[in-house]
Order: sequence, then structure tokens, then C-alpha cells
Amino acid sequence: MFGIVRPCTHRLGSGLKAEWTAHLCGLCLALRSDHGQFARIVTNYDGLIVSVLTEAQAGRTPELRRTAGPCPLRGMRTAPVARGEGARLAAAVSLVLASAKVRDHVADGDGLLRRRPLAAAARRVATGWDRAGARTGAELGFDTAVLVDAVDRQPGIEALAGPGTPLLTVTEPTETATAAAFAYTAVLAGRPGNRAPLAEAGRLFGRLAHLLDAVEDQGTDAASGAWNPLTATGTSRAEARRLADDAVHGIRLALRDAEFTDGRLAHVLLAHELRASVDRAFGTPACAHRGDGAPGTLGAPPDMLPPGTPGGRYRSPQKRGFLAGCAVFTGLCCTCQMCCAKEYEGPWSREKHEGLCRDGDCCEACGDCCDGCGNCCSCGESCGNCCSCCDCGGV
Repeated sequence: MFGIVRPCTHRLGSGLKAEWTAHLCGLCLALRSDHGQFARIVTNYDGLIVSVLTEAQAGRTPELRRTAGPCPLRGMRTAPVARGEGARLAAAVSLVLASAKVRDHVADGDGLLRRRPLAAAARRVATGWDRAGARTGAELGFDTAVLVDAVDRQPGIEALAGPGTPLLTVTEPTETATAAAFAYTAVLAGRPGNRAPLAEAGRLFGRLAHLLDAVEDQGTDAASGAWNPLTATGTSRAEARRLADDAVHGIRLALRDAEFTDGRLAHVLLAHELRASVDRAFGTPACAHRGDGAPGTLGAPPDMLPPGTPGGRYRSPQKRGFLAGCAVFTGLCCTCQMCCAKEYEGPWSREKHEGLCRDGDCCEACGDCCDGCGNCCSCGESCGNCCSCCDCGGV
């Protein structure tokens, strides 16, 4: 499961956690319905935001939910899941996003993709996903050509980039693609006035996704000799952090200009969880209740602590290649670990995650888990309602 918005379920609270899971499962099932079982492998955390934004603007009606059958990732339980145009647009965008991810792994020669036969097979899969996404997009009135064009332009831009090249020149194709996807949710929801602010939010989200991916991969890219935008352009991590912080702030401002029927989940994901994503990527504390090895967290093993911390130093886990990650993902699904385990290792990132259905109370687990929301636990509100008492005012 890839993506930069990987929310701590303790911060979401039970209500928003159920909504988030409904969109995640809805994306997965939309991929299966439109493109077959294998397409479900491209389910990702960032793609579901398209579904969340569509519903946040249009409002949730009974027609936008259905009861899905038992699934290993839900501990073989049924559950209400999102459906409709938002989920299908998220599926189309996810296919093209995954296609770009595969092409990037092929270009970098990651893992087994160093072998030409496997690399050729991966390219064919990526091409098939591009076409499948285009078909679904066309049925919704969304032209995925802007996404495919962005994917195609990226290698040329990277080839010309060098020391002194503005980093935002390299992130532009990703920004353009995500801006188009976010803006089209306003069309599906019947809120044309939201197109401009959501396009801006999407542009900055794409910039942030590219930046954080570069930050997290810089060490492993240097070791393997792979191309990295920070290294290639000579951009310091301090400058990358400044750009990331500016992007988070800009997204929050853009959301203020959009009108939502119920924007709570969209706000928590894009205004608060993105901040946690930046902190995680740059190795600064995010959620104190997690003892999973995230830099700066309580209970982290010594070799996963930030540089300069007594007793250890930070080492990013070695990521798996695309095909190896797929094999691990299959095993996690079959054994229900992604749902029921206290924690499991991400199939591609190898970072520690909690099972989706693992229960827990944020305020009991830690008193400051919700610091990103102004320490909401101190005001007696659940984490899912933190914006009723934090300084952002819910915007």
C-alpha cells in the first residue's frame, strides 16, 4: 500500500476511521468491478482522497454506500463501503498513479526489475493500467490524458535537471496531474465553484507527494545509484522542508475557499494528517503513542532513533521492489495481518503499520497523540471531532 497520507487510526476516532475504511474498501472494490481482481493491487492511500473529496462536496446518501461481503482485510466481516462516481474516479486515477510508480521502479532497476524480461512485463502491465484508467475516466467524462502526459513528460524533465535546476521544475508534472484529479471531483459533485480551490489543493498535494517520496528515498537512491530529485538538483533537506511546509499551509488555505457538505474527513486528512506525513518523512515526532520505530516516537528501537538521540541513530528500512512487495502483500492479505494484527510490516515500504481493525483509544494510549489538532484530548472531544476545539476551527 503506497501513499503519503497514512493516518493514525487513533487520531481519526471511531467515526472517521469507519468512513476512511469505507473509502479505502470502496476504491479496492471499484478497481475489482471495473478492471478485475489483479487491479486491486493498485489500491493506495492517496487515491482514496479523490473519493473522499467527491463525497465531502456532494454529501453522503444511502445510494453512495453498499454492504460489502466478508474480506480478509476486515477480519472476514462485512462492512459498508463507498461506491459511485467518486470511487470510480479514484480507481481510474489510482491505475495511472500505479502505472507511473511501476515505470519509476523499472527506470531505477529496483529489485527483480533489473532483469530485462521482468522489466518488459512490468512495462506491459503499466501500459494496460494506463488504458484501463482511460476507459473508466472516459465513462465519467474525465480525460486521463493529462495524467498520462504528466507521466510521459517526467523522464525528460529529470534527464535535463541538474545542479541549480529549481526543484519545482521537477515536481511540475505530478502537480499538474493531481490538480486535474482534485478539480474534477467538483464536477462530479455538481460544485463547479470548487474547481479552482481544489485544483490548487491538488497541485500542492502533488508537489508534497513528490517531495516526500524524494526525501524518504534519498538514502536508498544514493546507495543504489538511482536518480533522486534532491540530489540531482542540489536541493538541501532544509529547503525541501520549507517547500513541504508551504505546501501543507497552502492546501489548508485552498480548502477554506471550497464549499463542502461534510468536509470533516477531507479536512483531517488534508489539513492534519499531511502535517504528520511531513514530520514522518523528515524524522520529526508525529504521534507519540506509536512505538513502531517511527523516528522520535516512544518505544522506538535504538537503531531507529533520530541522529543525535542518545542510544541510537536513524536508519530508514530498506524498501522492497515492486514484485517482491506484491508477493508480501498477498501473504498479508491471506493471513489477515493487515486487518487484525497489532502491527505488520508494509509490503513495499517495510514500515510498521497497525491493523485496520485494531481497536484502541487515543486519549488512553497517549495524552498528546492529537497534538496536530491542538491536543484535542484535553478538551474532552474524541480525536475524530478534534477540529471542534483546535485552533484551525475546522478549516
